[in-house]
Amino acid sequence: MKSFIILMALLSISLFSCAKETPQVKHKSNMTSSKENMKNIQVVNEEDPICHMKTAEFLKDTAVYKDKIYGFCSSYCKDEFKKNPESYAQK
Repeated sequence: MKSFIILMALLSISLFSCAKETPQVKHKSNMTSSKENMKNIQVVNEEDPICHMKTAEFLKDTAVYKDKIYGFCSSYCKDEFKKNPESYAQK
């Protein structure tokens, strides 16, 4: 009985540790417009694929994936995209 309880506890811990975590993006409360930072850049996404902010308003960085330019509101979002671009890229 004791080994059953230990087995169940270990199984529960392993199940909770495998849960997928959503990236926690911390943005500045006062972000400037993309017009001041990145002019004339055409990106394929209207919103950041990581945090879903509008790229037209908050474009700070870009990445190229399969000959398409993706826009991001921060370098953190760009880094997250680069870890697994096929899951975020537009079809």
